Amino acid sequence: MTTTPDRRTFKVGAATFGDGRLTVIAGPCVIESRDHALMMARECAERARTAGLDFVFKSSFDKANRSSIKSFRGLGMEAGLEILGEVKKEIGVPVLTDVHDTAQVEAAAAVADILQIPAFLCRQTDLISAAARTGRALNIKKGQFLAPQDARNIVEKAQAVGCERLMLTERGVSFGYNNLIVDMRSFPIMKDFGVPISFDVTHSLQLPGGLGHATGGLSEYIEPLARAGVACGVDGVFMEVHDAPERAPSDGPNMLPLERMGRLLDMLCDIHELVGARAES
Repeated sequence: MTTTPDRRTFKVGAATFGDGRLTVIAGPCVIESRDHALMMARECAERARTAGLDFVFKSSFDKANRSSIKSFRGLGMEAGLEILGEVKKEIGVPVLTDVHDTAQVEAAAAVADILQIPAFLCRQTDLISAAARTGRALNIKKGQFLAPQDARNIVEKAQAVGCERLMLTERGVSFGYNNLIVDMRSFPIMKDFGVPISFDVTHSLQLPGGLGHATGGLSEYIEPLARAGVACGVDGVFMEVHDAPERAPSDGPNMLPLERMGRLLDMLCDIHELVGARAES
């Protein structure tokens, strides 16, 4: 039997990870416009506040791993980071965004509170090291091709260059073609590495390449999957949220409609409190 090491609690702005509270990371897949990003940040933050949860806004300035050359990738790094800076200033919440290449790290770190390493890039040592050296908090998604125990190597890479604020995120594992499945054992396994664990609910419900030219999704199962993850004791819930997923230029089929967010967060709070109370008794 392994012994769980001391958890590395860390803060980003007003949000805390690893201290027993539940934090929500939410926002649209990609930045579509300044007005849309500000509206979504405001609406998501209000729902998280009402539920009593810490909140981090997420959105990508670029989505480099699209299914098709015709897919919308975003507004680009310069415009996207400028908008994220406005979100921080006007809404007053920490922000998270992806980096896909070492050349993006310095500029992204100047704005984002959390740098995210996408799942497909979780074994890219140079990218992890460059992001870790910025001193920003890191969220590294476990690749769809990795067993949960293999994610220990990811943690060791980041910590080897001095990263003290690190979180791992589960986002499903490949299950045949065009499908993903979540192994609930991954949460306690990865918690044993001594870092906070987040659950990317909406990406776990993707059907990668399922539409041929784009990724499909099963957003109708977001609520039950999220409830199961929180019952497993995760520190954070990661969800892509959109006011009109049917019109979203990226990942619409697996995003949570904004109108369903408030009720879901209330349910997750209840489950989190129950699990915490049981653990302490």
